[in-house]
Amino acid sequence: MATVELRFSALPEHVRTARLVAAAVARRAGVDEAVLDEVRLAVGEACSRAVGLHRNGGISAPVKVLLIEEEKQFSIEVGDEAPHAVPGERAPGEVPGDAAETEEDEMGLAVISGLVDDVEVSAGEHGGSIRMRWPTAPPAALLA
Repeated sequence: MATVELRFSALPEHVRTARLVAAAVARRAGVDEAVLDEVRLAVGEACSRAVGLHRNGGISAPVKVLLIEEEKQFSIEVGDEAPHAVPGERAPGEVPGDAAETEEDEMGLAVISGLVDDVEVSAGEHGGSIRMRWPTAPPAALLA
């Protein structure tokens, strides 16, 4: 299992770099060329979401992206350190009236779910992550 770890400051201009790195590593891992655009878009959306959460929360910690190549799948995990509310509760420090940010966050998650068949979202008071998975072709199929 090979893993590439990418950390970047929560600045919008770094999202493009994360997208390019993710696509390059996905291609090398054997993800079908036909879905590389989906990989780029999903990673861009997940990283933009994490950047927004960090900036809105005043968090200086970097956004973390793990690119994991396994035997028959490739996964990407985008992590943030922003406190997330348990459904029905407010996140620590959240101000009533942050409905626009919540709606934008939910829209981003909906876009990711539309692009990726296998996605897991986890969140808690110490941060959250989005893990996305794609199947890979066996090495012999790549050489044919």
